[in-house]
Amino acid sequence: MAFDTDRSWLGFEVRTRFGQRLVGEFPHYEGAVEHLPDGRHRVRLRVATGEAAIPGRPRYTGWMHGQSFFDSVRYPWMEFVSEPYAPALVHEGGPLKGRLSLRGVTRDQELEVAPAACARPGWDCDIQVGGGIDRADYGMREWQLALADQVRLEVRVRLREAAP
Repeated sequence: MAFDTDRSWLGFEVRTRFGQRLVGEFPHYEGAVEHLPDGRHRVRLRVATGEAAIPGRPRYTGWMHGQSFFDSVRYPWMEFVSEPYAPALVHEGGPLKGRLSLRGVTRDQELEVAPAACARPGWDCDIQVGGGIDRADYGMREWQLALADQVRLEVRVRLREAAP
């Protein structure tokens, strides 16, 4: 199953040390849920960092693409591959563990799946996933005096049948 990019949303939030909240989105991404032979699932998500935007804030958007944050010229993609998980995770909620690759660094990363609000998550309601990443873990050490260390990721996923 593939992410339905028309009905899904990927975003992020960065807070400044001055209390300002910068909310952005990733408009271009590719995502899929693989059904593994043992019955478990795995998520693969690939996000174009150069397309990241903070709506209405072109200066901040340009800064996010620059060397001190996503460094989109050198690292145009951020990728997350989950560990295999039981299908019940999207119903019950809980930790989604995997590997996040960002700025040439790959690390273990844990996100949190919210309990489903419907019987068929991904089809009749969003699968909601969120989590924080530490900027320093991925080489984003600049702007320590201006930005909080954590970047919050938010994902709302709708699914569609993948093309053969």
